[in-house]
Amino acid sequence: MNATAPNDGSVYLAPPDVLVPEPSVQGVAQALAWLEALAERDGWPARTLFALTLCADEALTNVVSYAQAQPGQPQLGLRLECGRTPYGVALRMEDDGAAFDPTAQEPPELALSLDDARVGGHGLRLMRHYLHTLHYQRQGERNVLLLGAAWAA
Repeated sequence: MNATAPNDGSVYLAPPDVLVPEPSVQGVAQALAWLEALAERDGWPARTLFALTLCADEALTNVVSYAQAQPGQPQLGLRLECGRTPYGVALRMEDDGAAFDPTAQEPPELALSLDDARVGGHGLRLMRHYLHTLHYQRQGERNVLLLGAAWAA
C-alpha cells in the first residue's frame, strides 16, 4: 500500500466524477450506488469495485456516524471525487468535520479465538488490506481521505 500518494487531484488521469451526498446513512447508500454506476459505465474489474465500495462504505459510515460539523455550520459537508489513476481507481473523500486522521489509528489486536473477539474497530485493518493507497491530509478546515484500489483484472 502506498501511504504517501498525493491527494491534490493530480492523481487522476482525467477530470474525476463528483458527488455531494448528504451526510447520512442514505447518503452513504447513494455514494455506493454512484460508485457501482461508475464501475459499470467504465468497466472496472469486479475486484476493484469490491475493494473500493467495501472501503468507501467503511470510511463513509464512520464519517456520517462520528464526524461533527464545525461550530457555526448547520451540518457536516461531504464531497466525493472518483476517477481513474495510473494504478487503478481513486476515491477522494472530503468532509468539514473536526480534524481526524484515521490512518494514524492502530487497529485493535486480533483475538485468539472467536469467543474473545470484539465487534467493531477492524475497519482500518480491512481498508489497509484491500487498498493500494490510503492517505489522509488536513487541508484548511477539511479532512481529505484518498482511497485507491488497484486495477485488479
